[in-house]
Amino acid sequence: MKISCVPLTLSLLMAAALPSLVQAQTAPAAHSLSFEQARAALFERSEQLAASSKAVDSARLRREGMEGLGGPSVAVIGLGYRYSANVDLDLDPARRALGNGLSLLPPQLGGAVAQLPSLPSNYNLQRKNTAASASLAAVWPLYMGGLGNAVRSELDAMTDEAMADAASSADQLQTLLVQRYFTSQLAERAATLRQRALEGVRAHDDAAQRMLKAGVIAQVERLQASAALADAQQQSRKADDDARLARSALVRTVHANGAVRPSSPLFVSSEALPPLQRFLDSAQSRHPGLSKVAAKRRQAESLHDATEALRKPQVLAFGLREVNTSGKPNWVAGVAVRWALWHSIDRDKLSAAGQRKVEQAELTDAQVRSDIGLLVEKNWLAVEQSRSQYLSGQAQENLARELLRLRQAGLREGTSTALDLIDAQLNLAKVQTERASVANQYVQALAALLESTGQADEFSRYMARADIQITSDAP
Repeated sequence: MKISCVPLTLSLLMAAALPSLVQAQTAPAAHSLSFEQARAALFERSEQLAASSKAVDSARLRREGMEGLGGPSVAVIGLGYRYSANVDLDLDPARRALGNGLSLLPPQLGGAVAQLPSLPSNYNLQRKNTAASASLAAVWPLYMGGLGNAVRSELDAMTDEAMADAASSADQLQTLLVQRYFTSQLAERAATLRQRALEGVRAHDDAAQRMLKAGVIAQVERLQASAALADAQQQSRKADDDARLARSALVRTVHANGAVRPSSPLFVSSEALPPLQRFLDSAQSRHPGLSKVAAKRRQAESLHDATEALRKPQVLAFGLREVNTSGKPNWVAGVAVRWALWHSIDRDKLSAAGQRKVEQAELTDAQVRSDIGLLVEKNWLAVEQSRSQYLSGQAQENLARELLRLRQAGLREGTSTALDLIDAQLNLAKVQTERASVANQYVQALAALLESTGQADEFSRYMARADIQITSDAP
C-alpha cells in the first residue's frame, strides 16, 4: 500500500533550504553587472587594448617624425684643437747660391759681406698653437630617386598594420567577454537547477527513510533514494564549483574589484539570420585580418620602391659658412651628384627579393580571403544549428514538465513512488540545463560569426533584438 508524503516533503524541503538561506545572508553580496557594463569596463581597463593603443601611437608618431624626410638640414659644426708643427728646412742650396752670388760682387763689397755670419746647413722650424672654429653647414637633397616617398609609404603601411592589429585585439577581447560572461550566466543557471533538484531529492530521501521505518517501502527502495541523493549532491557541488570558476574568470576579464553577478540573460532569436552572402560580403570588406594583409603588401611594395630608388642618381645642394665675428668669413656652396656605377651588393637580387615579397603578399591575401569565407560559413551554420536545436528542445522540456506534474499527482494519489518523482525532477533539471547550454552555444557562435565578419560591435544589437531570454533563475 502507498501513502502520500506531500506534507512531510514540504516540511523537509523548507528545513533543507534554511542553511542555504542563512549562508546567502552572510555571504558578501555580488553587484549586478550587465553585458554593456562589462564591455565598458573591459575597454576601460584592459591592458591588452592599452598595449595595442600604444603600438598604434608609436607607429603614428614614427610616421609623423619622418614627414620631412628628404628636406633640408642645417647643422652647426664646432672645432676646438691644438696643433704642433715641426719642419726641418735644408739651407745648403741657399748657401751655395749665396756663395755664387758673392763671387760676382765687387771686391770691396764682397769682402764686407764675407765677414757676416754664414748660414747654417739646416734650420728646424717649430710652431704650436691652440685654436677653435665654428661653421654652419646646410644640405638639401634635391633628388633621391623617390626614396623619401617609399619610406613614408612604408611607415603609413606599418601604421595601418598596427591599427588592424588593434582592431583584431578588440574584436577578440569582445568575443572572449561574450564567452566568459554568458558562460558564467549558464553556470549560474545550472547551479540553481541542480540546487533545486538536490533540495527535492533530499526531501524525498528523508521521506523514504520515514516510510522504511513505517514498513511502507522495501530496503532496496530506501537504498535507491540514498543513491539518488548522493548523486544529486555530487552534481550540485560540481555545478557550484563550475559557477564559482566562471564568476572568477569574468571578474578577471573585466578587472572588477569585487564579486559580480551577470544580469544580462542568455538569449536566442527565433528569427533566422540574414542570408550567408551578406555576412560574406561584410567579412571581405571589414575583417581586420584583410586590412593587415593589405598593409603587409604595401610595405613590400614600398620596400621594393626603396630598393629601386638606390639605383638612381642622387642630387643634393650643400653649403658651408664659417662663423667668424671678425674679418670676412670663408664660405662654400655647390651642388653634388652621386651615382653608384658598381656596388658590392647585388642590387638585382635585392630587387627580385622585394618583388617576391609583393607576390607573397598577393598570394597570402587570396588565401586569407578563402579562409575567412570558410570560417564565416562555419560560424553562420553553427548559429542556425544552435537556434534550431534550442527551438526543437521545447517539446522535450514540455514533456519533462508534464511528466513531473503527473508524478506529483501520482504521489498524492498513491500511484507513483518517491523515486519516480525524484527521477522526474532530475530529468527536468537535466533538460533545462541542456537547453540553457544550447542557448549558450547560440550566443558563442553568434559572437564568433560577428568577429569573423568584422562586426563584433554589432553583438549588442543582436542581443537586444532576441525574443527568447533564459535567466539564471529557472522557472
